[in-house]
Amino acid sequence: MGKTALSAAVIFLWAASAAGQTAAGNPFDGSATASAPDGQGPVDKLVFARLGRLGIEPANVCSDAVFLRRVCLDVIGTLPTAKEAREFIQDNSPGKRGALIDRLLDRPEFADYWAMKWSDLLRVKAEFPINLWPNAAELYHRWIRASIKDNKPYDRFVRELLTASGSNFAVPEVNFYRAMQSKDPNAIAKAVALTFMGARLEKWPKDRQDGMAAVFAQVGYKCTAEWKEEIVFFDPTKAVPAGGAARKAMLPDGTKVQLAPDRDGREVFADWLISPKNQWFARNIVNRAWCWLIGRGIIHEPDDIRPDNPPRNPELLALLERELVAARWDLKAVFRLILNSRTYQLSSIPPSENPRAEAEFACYGLRRLEAEVLIDALCQITGTTEKYTSAIPEPFTFIPEKQRSIALADGSITSSFLEMYGRSARDTGLESERNNRPTPSQRLHLLNSSHIQRKIEQGWKIQALLRSKATPREMVTTIYLTVLSRFPTAEELKIVGDYSTTSSAKGREAVVDLVWALMNSTEFLYRH
Repeated sequence: MGKTALSAAVIFLWAASAAGQTAAGNPFDGSATASAPDGQGPVDKLVFARLGRLGIEPANVCSDAVFLRRVCLDVIGTLPTAKEAREFIQDNSPGKRGALIDRLLDRPEFADYWAMKWSDLLRVKAEFPINLWPNAAELYHRWIRASIKDNKPYDRFVRELLTASGSNFAVPEVNFYRAMQSKDPNAIAKAVALTFMGARLEKWPKDRQDGMAAVFAQVGYKCTAEWKEEIVFFDPTKAVPAGGAARKAMLPDGTKVQLAPDRDGREVFADWLISPKNQWFARNIVNRAWCWLIGRGIIHEPDDIRPDNPPRNPELLALLERELVAARWDLKAVFRLILNSRTYQLSSIPPSENPRAEAEFACYGLRRLEAEVLIDALCQITGTTEKYTSAIPEPFTFIPEKQRSIALADGSITSSFLEMYGRSARDTGLESERNNRPTPSQRLHLLNSSHIQRKIEQGWKIQALLRSKATPREMVTTIYLTVLSRFPTAEELKIVGDYSTTSSAKGREAVVDLVWALMNSTEFLYRH
């Protein structure tokens, strides 16, 4: 792209963005959309009742195009294709949103995307400071993905992780105990509390910290002749009181327990944790699910649950907990409840400037696309692929050419793009390890880098569009559906037409400029 064309394209980008926000052609709100929920569901009643008490007006329901893009990104981490966008927007069926949600929850990309999310929390990483080694990381990731694909009940998923014993090269679940920076009982307790209770152990009273650490005091580790292989097991010879008396421990709710010498404390803890009556277990995961889908936890941050950080809407949190237990720990049931609510389907454009609107779920929260989702979207739009690197040589880190970033198993396998865009380091299991805050280097990379320019100019999908017999209007419409998952507004069509006829960019160059401009728009870079 030459300097003249670049300057013109920047002007076009600003003009197109402004056009998309005008009231006359606003493509984001869809207050009259017949397929939207009516707001009388259990989630909506609690959310809107609180908004009424606070005097906060909720946003309009989002348009069908926005809903399609949003739910695809939130559920499968993947943009809809131009064909999917066209068909959904033109479908007049009243229940099409609910039907789409059901289809997405059954797609293979659902398992890929949520395995990525769980791999962040469970620290699936081969190299420093976790050091699982590639074959163990791959094994661990496959187990996580298979559990999600099979919709394994959440209580069973967690119990298997907590109580597993065996070789980390043969029993994938035991890598939970290997994927920690320390084997000290206190460090194990800290990881367990963070992952499955959304709590930070270091903020607890000292007696509670020590009591929970005692539960994991007999987790044993034994090396083998195989490089990086380790056996994780219950070691009854560790931390045994004088005379072989029962060990004293304390559960997080303050309950004191006596552990017999032959009793694995992990099993005692798991039985306590996954009980439907437990105040921590269901609360943590439904709060995380709400945060993952809505953009903000009912308790925020979602992994900092404590008495002095109360839920924004306690009744809503309690409802989700009850629904999860009633569904026998089926997380997809909770996802469906949230995704089918009017609250989830509100526009990201608040009707007022009330600073509490987003925190009270009066609108959908804007969030930049995760690094993996963004690069996959760029590759999908252009028909290109990415190359990844690792300090570990092949064959352990061989990545097929068409591998998607959301399906990468090992956190040690990366690229300069993923690093620049804040991919989780997977060192601690904290949600904050993933950094989605925009930076100048990110903007410059999209605007000026040869990496992005090559994708646009050489990608086979863009080339196929250029070789097609489509009219200019049809070509522009296809580009909008491909990049933004919506039809262009009349004003945007006019801007593109004016740009094509008055600038030096003609034909192929004008198409490249349009794709480049839309890829650099806030509308593309953010969930909205």
